[in-house]
Amino acid sequence: MMGCRRLKSHHRVKYLKSKSLLVAVLLIGIGVGLGLALGHGLWYSDNSNSGLYEQALVARVIDGDTVELADGRHVRYLGIDTPEVGDYYGEEATGRNRDLVERKTIELQRGSRDQDEYGRLLRYVYVDGTFVNGELVAEGYATAYVFDPDDRYSQVLVQLEQYARMKELGLWASEPE
Repeated sequence: MMGCRRLKSHHRVKYLKSKSLLVAVLLIGIGVGLGLALGHGLWYSDNSNSGLYEQALVARVIDGDTVELADGRHVRYLGIDTPEVGDYYGEEATGRNRDLVERKTIELQRGSRDQDEYGRLLRYVYVDGTFVNGELVAEGYATAYVFDPDDRYSQVLVQLEQYARMKELGLWASEPE
């Protein structure tokens, strides 16, 4: 009788282990799938969604977070702030923005606000599949600027700033003593 109980207990443990393994594999699969889907949506644009993206040519970079388009409109990057030219790290931020977008066709994605008080378009910007706003923050050229906490990428940009601070990149680099 004792052997029978041990056998049933052994099968029950084996069954529970296989069920736990299956649940773990499913959860990992779901997590990876969601991560890939969300990551693709954040870092890579998909202009097949009619009306969500507008393509435009950058005529010149004004500073680290503002560009002028070939049609004369000005675009201020949504959700970020870079130092002004002449301020600490302003030249570097402008240079990096120039490297990313100047004379290139970019994709513009509207957020919750269309324009700022100066009439500049407020947009998330993509170039060659790269989320420019996020790239500038993650590399330490910009800070996250949360105007509307419910805006599309505000929390992502805050996390990217935390990453840049932790890695002491760009603005957050330690000064040599």
